[in-house]
Amino acid sequence: MTGAPGEQARPRWVLPGVGVAAGFIAGLFGVGGGIFIAPGLMLLGGFRRRVAHGTSLATSALFAAAGVVAYALNEAVDVVAAALIFAGSGLGVLAGVEMLNRVRIRTLQVAFVVLLAVTAGRMLAGTAESTGELSLTLAVAFGLVGCGVLVGLVAGLMGVGGGVIVVPALVLLFELGDVTAKGTSLLVVLPTAIVGTLRNLRNDNVDLRGALVIGAGGMLSAFGGGLLAGVIPSAVSSVLFAGLLIVIALRMIRDMLREPGQPGGRSNGRRSPGPHPPVAGDEGGRIA
Repeated sequence: MTGAPGEQARPRWVLPGVGVAAGFIAGLFGVGGGIFIAPGLMLLGGFRRRVAHGTSLATSALFAAAGVVAYALNEAVDVVAAALIFAGSGLGVLAGVEMLNRVRIRTLQVAFVVLLAVTAGRMLAGTAESTGELSLTLAVAFGLVGCGVLVGLVAGLMGVGGGVIVVPALVLLFELGDVTAKGTSLLVVLPTAIVGTLRNLRNDNVDLRGALVIGAGGMLSAFGGGLLAGVIPSAVSSVLFAGLLIVIALRMIRDMLREPGQPGGRSNGRRSPGPHPPVAGDEGGRIA
């Protein structure tokens, strides 16, 4: 595989460095980290959108694997809740991956931004105290599966592990404790990202070497972030998570407003008519 233009000029520490930062965020907040990896691959590596999203989803699996170990050590993982959410997300991610190559995602991006903003506002408003245990009923079980379907669709379409939905849903809707919600989220992200990556491989939308380079830099920091999450007060954690959602929403708005001719500037990944210089990713856009 050939490298992206400028590959030789880019310091070798850039992608592992992005991995360290994204891995720490993934572990601390119980998310996959892909929401930061995908734009990093497009901006720093010249990846086309679909390969960037597919590669970031693969990286999310590595971060989740490291982070969930840290939460499990603190007994902050609800395996039953995770299994029910994955029952939905395993189907949703397959549908999302298939839609990735067929649909315009601008409308979905707008809806996702609104969802992030509303969720951030709700978390800043405060949450009820919780024992950290889920009271499982038939209605709750169906709710968790439905949440999983939404998580899977978002994961497949946008290359994220889905933790930005799972964590606030568990805290706000199911009144699960903050730390347990994050650990459970990572346990959901892990198989969801694996299923999505396997399907993305069939569509040639993953650069496995790039994912390994980034993942190698971030797995240890994801573990450290998971350990740190267990000692941060719940109120502080909610404010920090809300801030994370706001940052993600602002970044998505910026991306949607970018000039269409720039890599990743169009939501459907198509080029405008007329001559174009070679774009990294159209011929591979991967790590050499």
